[in-house]
This record gives sequence, structure tokens and C-alpha cells, in this order.
Amino acid sequence: MMKIISIDDQGTLTLPKELRQRLGQRQVVAEETNDGVLLRATENLPVEIYSDARLREFEENNEEALAKFGIKKS
Repeated sequence: MMKIISIDDQGTLTLPKELRQRLGQRQVVAEETNDGVLLRATENLPVEIYSDARLREFEENNEEALAKFGIKKS
């Protein structure tokens, strides 16, 4: 699909509805190229910040998993 999109005085542009629906995205990356500006859909991934308790849980589970294979943490 190729569409001409206007940019208003504040620099805002609106992607056509059918393109927004197909992309299912709320953000795009604007990248300057030799041919102009390339807009790419971004991938939004959840981020978890681990507490000390959660890190200990990972460590314990890892040790248990390694023990099943006869591997001991050094």
C-alpha cells in the first residue's frame, strides 16, 4: 500500500486507518535513509524488573534443575 500522508504544522502525521489496523501497533520507529524516511512498526515487549526475592527464586530453581543432571554449582 502506498499513500500520501500530510504532516501538520506541529509535525504530526496520521497513518491511514487500514494501515494502523493491519499493523496493530501504537508506535513506529522513524529512520532516516538515503531514500527519505522509513517508518517501521515497533515490537512492544513487557519488561519485568526482578526483585531480590525473585532473583533468589531463579537461583534456587537453577540449582534444582542442574542437580537433576548431576551438576553442582561451583
